Amino acid sequence: MGGELRTGEVTIQQVATEAGVSPSTVSNLLNGRNHRMLPETRQRIERAIDKLGYRPNRAARQLRTGRNTTIGLVVPSVGNPFWGALARHLESAALAEGYHVLLCNSERDPRRERDYVDELWADGVHGVVLCSSLPSLEHVMPLVERGLQLVAFDRTSQAGDPASLVSISVDNAIGSQLAAQHLTDLGHRRLAFVSGALASVNRKERYRGFTAALEQAGIDPATSVRAPVKGDADDFGDVEASELGRAAAAELLALEEPPTGIVAINDMCALGVCRGLRDGGLEVGKDVSVVGFDDIVLADLYAPTLTTVRQPMKEMAAAAFTQLRARLDDSGPTQGQSLLFRPELIVRESTAPPAERTPS
Repeated sequence: MGGELRTGEVTIQQVATEAGVSPSTVSNLLNGRNHRMLPETRQRIERAIDKLGYRPNRAARQLRTGRNTTIGLVVPSVGNPFWGALARHLESAALAEGYHVLLCNSERDPRRERDYVDELWADGVHGVVLCSSLPSLEHVMPLVERGLQLVAFDRTSQAGDPASLVSISVDNAIGSQLAAQHLTDLGHRRLAFVSGALASVNRKERYRGFTAALEQAGIDPATSVRAPVKGDADDFGDVEASELGRAAAAELLALEEPPTGIVAINDMCALGVCRGLRDGGLEVGKDVSVVGFDDIVLADLYAPTLTTVRQPMKEMAAAAFTQLRARLDDSGPTQGQSLLFRPELIVRESTAPPAERTPS
């Protein structure tokens, strides 16, 4: 118990005295038992903790309470700012409730994901947000069967998923359909879809939405689509998405009839496409229109600014943490749940009517 009460020279008793509350009240806050605590009481304790520099011993707390206030976050690659934004918002939601987040990059490799989850479990971390969107979760099922609480992010429920799985995703098909429909509404008839391997659930849904928009516009996807440009079934292009897009643009420009509109799998890929088009002497938003997906911070900073599909990241991250914590605390449902968020098309400068339709 001494390890829990003392960190250096600062004790819970000193925090309690500074905040004008009892030591048990401080302990309640530190251990997450603060649901009925008045906001002003919580604020006084937090100010006292900050002022005195108190840091509770998490290992001792876990031994005493049987609870670990650390959760895992496994993303494809923080090389994509989208995943960095998720980590920031998830951590913000977690810290507000006394939890911490451990970040892992898997590059959608099942073996790497399994190894990370095994290590987290061995360290007492029993809740993980998994973001690879792979069709099968078989590689982590042994730990799920032992009690691992799992939230699948950017992935809708699939056949064979564990009954306890929580799925949180934007409607990827609708988002990609909005992107392609925006281009067809502008008058584009030759469109391309640029992506790495279409082997994840979210990417398949984005491609499905893209082809649905073409069919609605009376365009045959079989003659108008180039996807994926990078054909290795295991190469998702998460680490070098911008280079993938740049190479894809060069390939598309070499066609006898290059596309006038391009939808990219994500914003980093789209920005690479824009770079590749400029390498080919074309002007983005005039000669060729480009639409991304995610609305990362760079989308509004790049020139021309990028038309894209926005995901409500803050709300999705908060939902992921809320669902995971409820299961870790046994304060919520134990059955699976699927939450689907609505995407939003953000129109900027990278899209316009095709050049041949633009008044001279």
